[in-house]
Amino acid sequence: MHATDAVQSAKRGIDVCNACRYCEGYCAVFPTMMLQRSFTDTDMAYLANLCHNCNGCYHACQFAPPHPYGINLPRDFAEIRLESYAEYSFPKVLGRAFNRNGLTMLALVGVSLAFVLLGMLLFVPHDILFSAQTGPGAFYRIVSWGVMSLFVGASLGWSVIALSMAARNFWHDTASPLTKAISQSAIRTALKDIATLRYLGGTDGGGCNDIDASFSQTRRHFHHALMYGFLLCLASTSVATLMHHFLGWEAPYSWYSLPVVLGTIGGIGMVIGCIGLIWVKIATDPAPVARRVLGADYALLILLALVAKTGLLLLLFRATPIMGTLLALHLGSVLALFIALPYGKFVHGILRGAALLKSAVEREGREVVGG
Repeated sequence: MHATDAVQSAKRGIDVCNACRYCEGYCAVFPTMMLQRSFTDTDMAYLANLCHNCNGCYHACQFAPPHPYGINLPRDFAEIRLESYAEYSFPKVLGRAFNRNGLTMLALVGVSLAFVLLGMLLFVPHDILFSAQTGPGAFYRIVSWGVMSLFVGASLGWSVIALSMAARNFWHDTASPLTKAISQSAIRTALKDIATLRYLGGTDGGGCNDIDASFSQTRRHFHHALMYGFLLCLASTSVATLMHHFLGWEAPYSWYSLPVVLGTIGGIGMVIGCIGLIWVKIATDPAPVARRVLGADYALLILLALVAKTGLLLLLFRATPIMGTLLALHLGSVLALFIALPYGKFVHGILRGAALLKSAVEREGREVVGG
């Protein structure tokens, strides 16, 4: 990480926080920062990704604006997180996509949709594309399994590689003597914190300041709907792949089949989560918000909602003449999502997960040393 304005502002704020210590029990950030007296630029990247942007410290801080100190850690950390996404991206040259992430994602979606629609119009007979297709293999009469797997699988595979490298770069850059050995108990602690979104629960489980100074679990619930909805959709696709390759059962599957049930619940969860999180961002107190990062936030939520909505519409109208058009829209949005994963807000989940694991390892290490 480099000494940007946000990094310098956060360092100044942390010096005040370490002297005050009022927010010591608010989240994982404050106990971590209070173990040090000085901080490097890399420390700022670690703390920023450990922060869940619950805004609790801002509303509790006696030195927040309009105080002359103007301490605003949620805003500073949000800007540092965006900078860290670009810093640890792979390849690094593509990190520039984070500079204007909203416009970049919009352009990518447009190109992906145009690519798929144009490809279908050029290579799929129109009497098949615009007529009802039913029975086993209906989807593959429009786009073959091989072509579908090639483009979607290649884009997803690249995203997995790029995200893994981003996590590796982050871990290597923020490494400390305590992170040389990772125990199973530390992994379990980190996974539990991720699965429960523990630090969106606020102090003592009372909630975060999602909208204003009052406490709420709203963002946590919407985030859970989106996260688990996304995982259910991935599970649906995985089960369908196994059924296709190992059982020889071709889609579309019945309404009561496991892939359809998982995909339907997951898609509805994603739509609810995306709409809810967009509403929270619009309604929230703008004071602790870093406006520079909103483009990336909205872009990912809109893209995820597009994937979920087109998937649900495709399920509802799969036996009608508009199935081909809906399939093109869904495949185009999925392709855009998988290409964008390492270069959009989605990367926050990877780096935050790595930060939570680092925090769990360090806590365990300090307990051993202290004991």
